[in-house]
Amino acid sequence: MPRLDLEDTYLSLDGQGRLRRHPVAGFWETVDDNPDLLSTLVSAYVSEEDWPNWEMHPGGDEVLVLIEGRMIMILDEAGRERRLEMAPGATCVVPKGVWHRALVPEPSRFIAITYGAGTTHRPA
Repeated sequence: MPRLDLEDTYLSLDGQGRLRRHPVAGFWETVDDNPDLLSTLVSAYVSEEDWPNWEMHPGGDEVLVLIEGRMIMILDEAGRERRLEMAPGATCVVPKGVWHRALVPEPSRFIAITYGAGTTHRPA
């Protein structure tokens, strides 16, 4: 497989060895109607400000790996907030069904591995 940048091309995996590439341009506008999307998304993001929404993945856990910067993950666990400080190299596992968002005290780059079927958002 040729070299790629996860900020430009997302990968989706089916858990059985299949992998597909997805250009980032236009991805989120068609995510719900994309027949080529496999169950787990591997992607990279740059966050320069606090996330404006909470998100929740009902189908599986999410893994977040901070590459650079600083983030504070907030997990809403049964109505109680738990905050996890992340520095470069830190990994956060967000359990299936847990609402979460991030505070971003300094610009950050991170990789997300998300079992994304049914992902839901709500305002922060």
